[in-house]
Amino acid sequence: MNQVEVAFSPTIFNHYDIDNKIVVVADILRATSVICTMFKNGVTEIIPVRNIEEARAYKEKGYLVVAERNGQKLDFADFGNSPFYFTPETIGGKIVVYSTTNGTNAITMGKDANQVIIGSFLNISSVINYLVDKSHDVLIMCAGWKGKFSLEDALFAGALSKALISTNKFSTICDSANASMDLWNLAKDDLANYLEKVAQRHRLKKMGLDDVIGYCFTPDVTDVLPVLVGDRLKAISPK
Repeated sequence: MNQVEVAFSPTIFNHYDIDNKIVVVADILRATSVICTMFKNGVTEIIPVRNIEEARAYKEKGYLVVAERNGQKLDFADFGNSPFYFTPETIGGKIVVYSTTNGTNAITMGKDANQVIIGSFLNISSVINYLVDKSHDVLIMCAGWKGKFSLEDALFAGALSKALISTNKFSTICDSANASMDLWNLAKDDLANYLEKVAQRHRLKKMGLDDVIGYCFTPDVTDVLPVLVGDRLKAISPK
């Protein structure tokens, strides 16, 4: 039986054996939700980059760049990090360079795994179906906040872990996976109220950017499944 593990932060990622595992990166507020939205609306590829200098260099080469730090758009970027910016008219048929405070760092860290895929509530059923079909051990990597634990990513990890285990094709002996499922069970019946505890919600609210909260926790807005191929994210068709 395949195993499910959860890493609550990229700072502990190197303590996990990722050989032959599929890594699911989750940055619910907002990077992986934005990535799924961009592919849903027609972006062809996304190039995740870790640092500002690399993002700026791509901009100088003429690429469309999405870049933020601490929730705010960088001055040279074309867009900030709200999923509502990315309509078919703005990104359809284009390649986008993407750099964020937490999410893109987590994505690039997982590159030596069997595979890295992007998970969010927006595409959770596609993620579940893909993982069941692939039948590999799974590590859910929470992007967190500047190396720290984040509640919203842990909730997604719990929802995904619970769904995988309920298929009877996965199990876990991972304390973090069990803790994330306990959190999800605690929150799921009154999620809107529980999200008041999420620090990132309040960071975004101070900047007037918390209009994305409900959207980012909406399940199955899309069936898109972004996958890291080399140094780029591409969408694959779910089975």
